[in-house]
Amino acid sequence: MNFLDAIVGLSPGPLILLLVALGTAFAFEFINGFHDTANAVTTVIYSRSLPPVAAVVYSGFLNFLGVLLGGTAVAFSIVNLLPVDLLVDARSGAALVMVLSLLLAGVIWNLGTWYIGLPVSSSHTLIGSIVGVGLANSLWTGQSLAGVNWQECLKVGLALLISPLLGFVLAALLLLALKATVRSPRLYQPPPEHDRPPGWIRTLLIGTCGGVSFAHGSNDGQKGMGLLLLVLIGFLPLHYALTVTEPHRAPEVRAAALQIREKLSSQGYELPTPVLEAIQLLDQELAERSSFDELPREREVRWEVRQSIMTISRHLKAITADPDTPPQLRQELEQLRKQTLLPAVEYVPTWVVMGTALALGMGTCIGYRRIVITIAEKIGKQHLTYAQGAAAESVAAITILLAAVTGMPVSTTHVLSSGVAGTMVANRSGVQRHTLIKILTAWVLTLPATICLAGILFVLGRLING
Repeated sequence: MNFLDAIVGLSPGPLILLLVALGTAFAFEFINGFHDTANAVTTVIYSRSLPPVAAVVYSGFLNFLGVLLGGTAVAFSIVNLLPVDLLVDARSGAALVMVLSLLLAGVIWNLGTWYIGLPVSSSHTLIGSIVGVGLANSLWTGQSLAGVNWQECLKVGLALLISPLLGFVLAALLLLALKATVRSPRLYQPPPEHDRPPGWIRTLLIGTCGGVSFAHGSNDGQKGMGLLLLVLIGFLPLHYALTVTEPHRAPEVRAAALQIREKLSSQGYELPTPVLEAIQLLDQELAERSSFDELPREREVRWEVRQSIMTISRHLKAITADPDTPPQLRQELEQLRKQTLLPAVEYVPTWVVMGTALALGMGTCIGYRRIVITIAEKIGKQHLTYAQGAAAESVAAITILLAAVTGMPVSTTHVLSSGVAGTMVANRSGVQRHTLIKILTAWVLTLPATICLAGILFVLGRLING
């Protein structure tokens, strides 16, 4: 079932809103591209390793590859910040307003900070926007603070807090290690106006630029995928409740559910009633069906199947986290959960991956100058040296790639900016207090500002939409 099949039957109003929401999500990723481009290209431009045009095209291409090859773990960290059930009640208009509000809040904040040359985090922006609409919706409906997945928020918040500290410390240590082993004063002094780096350091700088670009695509690109999935689930929950890329997984899911019941019963585990009902529903609805596409569309069967899969998955996660669970059973259950159940509900359509990659790659090719100047000239009291650029970017690339693999959304901007600051301290170049205060202020304010902005937009949207 493709996107065109999914939108058949939508009335003109919701269809226009859906297209606007998708366009805004792609715009966010495009802005993310030119907002964060400077993180990768600053050192190669300021060291004259590559001309500006070649640097941004090279960076844009590797951002594109990063999205295509970076996986989807971060995307679902973003999606899971909101209890997805909140997006299903489209009858009240809440789903549409929520999605549009968080998209607009993200775009407004990112554009505003880019305009004044402030390197803020697109991750903070996006997460703040999601939390804002979740809180606003739960308060609007009298559900207190239940509109946000606080456990997931805590995990993501820790990653955003720790990663800049790691960037600062590790980049400083790497620069000190370089100074102790590579005794070339030229590498640790701001380059003269027409100087070019030695061949080996130029190769290293171009390599680290590519590494940061690829890492940015693999991590930040997945945030764009997560945004688009929120849009699709919010507007078309019955169509995108289950995988549209591998609908043939239906028999495997049914067989896995029955196998889980058998394994747990044989080990003496008493299954809770909701889990038993979920397995029974999968057995009933998926019997004699070779594809999820065969499920009836006239009632909410697809969403009920999704919810049943998620109920079983959550129960398995709790069992496998229990240290008293036998290792063999833990391994078998985790394999069934990750390889059969989750792929049925945690997936990204191919056109979403390609569209995100193109938006991020194209955005990378423009708009970099404002942030480049801040990173290269205004963090330290001296311009970046060759060794500082290589150290900061090497640490940033490794940190961001590791975060992408583990499913943690981190800020490319803050990891690299803190890395540059760390090398300035280690090189005794000094730091510009005014710039650091601006960056720290933006770091502190981005979450509350986007939470408030998204919440206000949500309330306005609900008042207008009724």
